[in-house]
Amino acid sequence: MAAVLVTGPPVEFSTASRRRHHDRLLHILTESDTVSIPHLKQIHGQILRTAPAPNDSPETIFLYSRLLHFSSLQDLAYTLQLFGQIPNPNTFIYNTVIRAYAHSKDRKKQAFPLFQELLNQDSLLPDKHTFPFVLKACAYLFALSEGKQTHAQVLKHGLGSDVYANNSLIHFYASCGDSENAKKVFGKMPERSLVSWNVIIDALVQMGEFDEALRIFVEMKSSFDPDGYTVQSVIDACAGLGALSMGMWAHAYVLRKCEIDANFDVLVKNSLIEMYCKCGSLRMARQVFQEMSRRDVNSWNTMILGFAVHGEAERVFEHFGRMVNEEKLLPNSITFVGVLSACNHRGLVDEGRRYFDIMVNEYKVEPVLQHFGCLIDLLARNGQIFEALDIVSSMPMKPDAVIWRSLLDASYKQSEGLDLSEEMARQIMAAEGSESSGVYVLLSRVYASSNRWNEVGLVRKMMTDKGVSKEPGCSSIEINGIVHEFFAGDTTHPQTKEIYQFLDVIEERLKLAGYVPDFSQAPLIDEADDGKERSLRLHSERLAIAFGLLNSKPDVPIRVFKNLRVCKDCHNITKLISQVFNVEIIMRDRLRFHCFKNGSCSCMDFW
Repeated sequence: MAAVLVTGPPVEFSTASRRRHHDRLLHILTESDTVSIPHLKQIHGQILRTAPAPNDSPETIFLYSRLLHFSSLQDLAYTLQLFGQIPNPNTFIYNTVIRAYAHSKDRKKQAFPLFQELLNQDSLLPDKHTFPFVLKACAYLFALSEGKQTHAQVLKHGLGSDVYANNSLIHFYASCGDSENAKKVFGKMPERSLVSWNVIIDALVQMGEFDEALRIFVEMKSSFDPDGYTVQSVIDACAGLGALSMGMWAHAYVLRKCEIDANFDVLVKNSLIEMYCKCGSLRMARQVFQEMSRRDVNSWNTMILGFAVHGEAERVFEHFGRMVNEEKLLPNSITFVGVLSACNHRGLVDEGRRYFDIMVNEYKVEPVLQHFGCLIDLLARNGQIFEALDIVSSMPMKPDAVIWRSLLDASYKQSEGLDLSEEMARQIMAAEGSESSGVYVLLSRVYASSNRWNEVGLVRKMMTDKGVSKEPGCSSIEINGIVHEFFAGDTTHPQTKEIYQFLDVIEERLKLAGYVPDFSQAPLIDEADDGKERSLRLHSERLAIAFGLLNSKPDVPIRVFKNLRVCKDCHNITKLISQVFNVEIIMRDRLRFHCFKNGSCSCMDFW
């Protein structure tokens, strides 16, 4: 700032001289992009000298509004001090302080009460700038009730058609997980700018409604050309849905039409790497990664996590070494989630222990639940269940249901005893409640493996009494840019007749190749073998694979994405299908990728 102002005791000024002095102060406040807090305090002192409080003249109020604007970006405490000295603040000043609360780290809760104070002023009304600030705070706090009250005030004050208020409402409802209201607000908007489409698409992606996000994106293209932010959300939706064709289109669009700066380029490339990894195309992910002119820690983490979920442990270790030794980048918490996951997916116990030690002692990364979970699952699934339990007891945080479920699964497979398995089940129910179906399914398998069929029946009765139903298996497959979804036993697809006829063909050819059904993970009750076999052949991934064999082009891998962990029998049968039908099948289940080729799987039957 060019001038340094000196404060002192109040001075009597004529009206003209006071205005000239205020014009000078105002010039300083309007010509600068930012003003430091010490300079703001000097200007504040000058205002007090020339117009001692209380003073609510328009020129003084305007000066205070400029002071508040700059202070609100830097020092909330000083902003509140200034606010308290204004006898009759106007809507702009209220908006400035509401915004300061909304952007603060620990005072966001105060934004809504101040908004209510504004509403209680007889001579003031909120304007279109008020509501985005209030809704931003409500979104951060997941304050659904307060946000709905704000929505009512938007409508009451005639701003139901305002594009900025509606964009903020969509973001608020999405942040609170209320997709229905987010879509309702969007659907009623009379005017949509490009930003509105970006907000709803991004909101749907954040809520996991990937197919709906892509549907709205297709609708948007008839009115607007997507920009870099649109494509970013589309890439994320494709990653969640496994829609490789649409993801490749988004990649090509970025290369052709989107002009983006270097920082945004890294962000988009990282998203492309994640998308290709999640769509089962490691080759394309590596290509994007290798062609990047600049990589940040997230670039390396995304590639490492991609290799890990595909079971490529050696490449994980190679990239970790390049990251820390060649690029001189410090690994962070996410890096070690990827490295430890890679150890877990390959059953590399010694390497898992070593990298956990490197994380804690060499890089001083504080272990979080995910790190402990990887190590515990690795140890438990490799026969070290009591060592895993020792780690659980020494953890600085309470184990979650995921950890207890992995211990239960390991104890059942290793026949460690019913008492231990039942204790694991109790811990899972304590952690996530008795409404989750996963614990009942695992516990029933424990009893079934010990031929305790009465207990299996009791588990089934408990599920019925509590209204708990097993999560249905669902698999999706993309053919010619269209994602097809199948549930277990599905009969709703237009090609259902052809799919079921082809399932018979598959079964006949596999039996000739020596296939024998594995009933170890069949339904909860002890039904006859023929009933179990019918149930197995209707698993969702089998329907998707049959559909893929009927409709895919030769030499094109079939990519299937399942919401649950693949069962042992489906894993065996998919290996055989890859051999008998000479096809590569890439399957992503809840835990990892499986690449089936020539009768074997990339997971080496360890998953």
